Amino acid sequence: MNSRIAEAFRLGEGPLIVPCVVAGDPSFAESLQISRELVNAGADMLEIVMPFSDPVADGPVIQQAGSRARAAGMTTDRLFDLVRKVRAETGIPLLIMTYANIVVRRGIRKFYRDAADAGADGVVVADVPLEEADPFCAAARMAGIDPILFVSQTTSPERREQILAKAGGFIYLVAALGVTGIREDLSPQSIDLLNVVKERTTLPVVPGFGISTPEHVRRYAQSGADGVIVGSALIRMIGDRGSAGSGPGNRIGDLVRAMKLAARGG
Repeated sequence: MNSRIAEAFRLGEGPLIVPCVVAGDPSFAESLQISRELVNAGADMLEIVMPFSDPVADGPVIQQAGSRARAAGMTTDRLFDLVRKVRAETGIPLLIMTYANIVVRRGIRKFYRDAADAGADGVVVADVPLEEADPFCAAARMAGIDPILFVSQTTSPERREQILAKAGGFIYLVAALGVTGIREDLSPQSIDLLNVVKERTTLPVVPGFGISTPEHVRRYAQSGADGVIVGSALIRMIGDRGSAGSGPGNRIGDLVRAMKLAARGG
């Protein structure tokens, strides 16, 4: 697929920095402004997370952000409104991360059509197993959306090959066992898995889960990662902003800029 995602990887200088924002956290207007700040700081791609009441892949930081967003009135329609507004201001790829219940409730084909109409380029459905992925992948491709699939340290070689055959856009490499969240150090097994997956696919390979410092980014860059996804470290700053009564502004921008510098060997 000749997608905006593929073009970003083709033109990127070093690993792409992919920050995350939870849609509607702490409000619709503020999450739009936060998205704008991340883009202005140099984000190469943006992942917009749809809050869900049972986010099995997410740790406490993103769970709390989702609770704030739902309390502020975030819905699937509002998610697409947010994507549409972000798309109007930037040409970088936009991803939606969500859960199967949200997609199925709207109708699988309709969800992907609406995502494409809003300007999204890829969709990650965090809790769809390989055996149930076909309808989601088919609807994605029909809508011109890249279906982003996970590979983790617990994925068997046989399942890994099947996932690589179905995926589009890039491979989302789960870099830490368990849920999303800030880790102090990188797992050596995640570096090993990165190398194995890169040998088995022509798609870019992008680690996520637990990446929170420029040093983490530097080490993945040195190991050949095509990008890194940064969620909890940024979303925690947004939550701290709410409790402190002042915006994350320069702090989230500074972290993205530092990670971009690290990705390019600085």
